[in-house]
Amino acid sequence: MTTLDTHLDLPHPVTARLAEAEDHLALRHLWLLFRHDMSRFSSTLPFADGTFRSEWLDAALRSDPSWHAWILTADVHPIGFALVRDADQPVRILNSFFLVAGARRGGLGLQFARAVLSDAPGEWKVAYQERNRAAVGFWDRVTAGCDRSWSETVGLGGTVDTWISFSAGSGWA
Repeated sequence: MTTLDTHLDLPHPVTARLAEAEDHLALRHLWLLFRHDMSRFSSTLPFADGTFRSEWLDAALRSDPSWHAWILTADVHPIGFALVRDADQPVRILNSFFLVAGARRGGLGLQFARAVLSDAPGEWKVAYQERNRAAVGFWDRVTAGCDRSWSETVGLGGTVDTWISFSAGSGWA
């Protein structure tokens, strides 16, 4: 568990940790907020029941060693999550990353991302949509000072993902 600092008016302590079974419901609720946020960049609509696709979250919540789910909390309040794919591989992928709007713009995202990445120093990849201008600047700040490279892939519906490959250090958090 890592305690994070913020000037935001949030309950304390603010902590980043690997999710446990009792966090699964909170992660499912945060997932809906995340997919809603992302729908503006992918033009994705919810299913008839109001949910979105969740196979990545489902994989992270199973006892699969190739996935890790992280949760960010302000005291008892869930305020963010990160999903790590290929957690048991030499190159890990930060698959999904989210903070609720009330926890943004206070440096928590940067600290949270670096806490997750520092848990397993080494080679990482993260993808974001170039249309998401906030993500472009955010991931540039997260990976500043790293040896990094960029590539692009085209996903479903023609969405272009920009991938950053970089080496994360343990001295960030």
